[in-house]
Amino acid sequence: MAELDRSSGASGKQRARWVALLVTSLASFLAPFMLSATNVALPSMGTEFGLDPIALGWIQTSYLLSSAVVLVPIGRIADIRGRKGVFLLGTAVYVIGCIAMPFSTSGFALIVMRVVQGVGGAMIFGTSVAILTSVFPPGETGKALGINVATVYSAIALGPFLGGILTSSLGWRCIFFFSAAIGVAVLLLSLAALKGEWAEARGRKFDMVGSVLYAIALASIMIGALALSGNIAAFPFGTPIQAGIFLGGGALLFVFALWELRNPSPVLDMRLFKNNRVFTLSNLAALISYAATYAVSFFLSLYLQTVKGFPPEVAGTVLLAQPIVQAVLSPAAGWLSDRASPRIVASLGIGIDAAGLFLLSTTETGTDLWFIIMNLVILGAGFALFSSPNMNAIMTSVERQHYGTSSALVSTMRQLGQVLSMTIAMIIISTFLAKTSQLPPTGDSFVQGMQVAFIIFGVLCVVGMLASMARGKGNRTMQPGK
Repeated sequence: MAELDRSSGASGKQRARWVALLVTSLASFLAPFMLSATNVALPSMGTEFGLDPIALGWIQTSYLLSSAVVLVPIGRIADIRGRKGVFLLGTAVYVIGCIAMPFSTSGFALIVMRVVQGVGGAMIFGTSVAILTSVFPPGETGKALGINVATVYSAIALGPFLGGILTSSLGWRCIFFFSAAIGVAVLLLSLAALKGEWAEARGRKFDMVGSVLYAIALASIMIGALALSGNIAAFPFGTPIQAGIFLGGGALLFVFALWELRNPSPVLDMRLFKNNRVFTLSNLAALISYAATYAVSFFLSLYLQTVKGFPPEVAGTVLLAQPIVQAVLSPAAGWLSDRASPRIVASLGIGIDAAGLFLLSTTETGTDLWFIIMNLVILGAGFALFSSPNMNAIMTSVERQHYGTSSALVSTMRQLGQVLSMTIAMIIISTFLAKTSQLPPTGDSFVQGMQVAFIIFGVLCVVGMLASMARGKGNRTMQPGK
């Protein structure tokens, strides 16, 4: 009878783990699908509401900004109040934003609803990885994270395809109704089958002052970087003010760090960086990796359409090669990081990315299409080997009470890296297009700028590989369930 009870208990725990993986992976599908699908719908939105490219850009930028500035505070709230509760609330907020978006009557209303979605998305991403790390034991965490990451890249790959079909056949509003339907399914499944709660920091005081300092500092850094790079063309101040906002954000981030070191219950425990080399260097490697890879599709999309003359649907199909490879290989990479050192697997992955970027830097006007596709496959394989093993290293290097904060910080590194990547891209484009008045960018000037960008990105990957190797092995500090 005792053996039967133990068997039943083990079976119940395993079932609970896979339920958690299912609901968090479905939820993790929402935000990347929405971002990539909305890109396809932007022209239709612009036509209906009379929006110029600057306003359309804010529809995407507002999501990234609102999500980034609240991620870490929300992660800490989840550690204190409970990750499941924050996850459910975040999914509900996201669904509300999706349902309200189609009823918007102006461009301003669209942007407001994207802010709502950004906050909901932050609540999802700030808790989903933490929940998985809480319920899966050592030896299985990497596999679970790999499957979750595969869902994210599946969403990125499917977004333009499904978004295009929905927009052309039923209108752009159906993209948001489709996402809302998935969100409702996640809510119902979570309420019915996701059991338990995880709040190892329960009873700790929430650091409101630190949260406000962090949000203002991060928003200043991101807005300043976007304005300096030209991504916010309507920014109402000149370059010196833009630079001042960026540098002021950096200074405020230093003030935030000093405040957190003196706070007995910080929103972001700076001792994680001071005393945990694995945590620090793994987050640095993540930031560098996203900074080196995010703008690749931006450059290649312009190259394929304006230099090679391919129509948008062909360019989009070619660019699918990278996320498809990432989605296919991510579960295997996560499984491998459970059996080999995540440091080795992740370092190999970012090294492969460096090789792919250096190869892409040889791209010329007459380069064959197969060469582009081959290198996209290389980049997809490299990032798959890096992403989930690196996340595994981060999450297994901290105590349970920091799971929510750590999960949120990983997402913050991703978004900061994306902003940095686009900042580098826009600076390079503006520098090289200054040689010619030809727009859209075609010919040698654009190709030369793209080559320089890929060399810079490749060097960044080499730096990221060195940071990844320098972190050491790392061990889980506390077992799930204890």
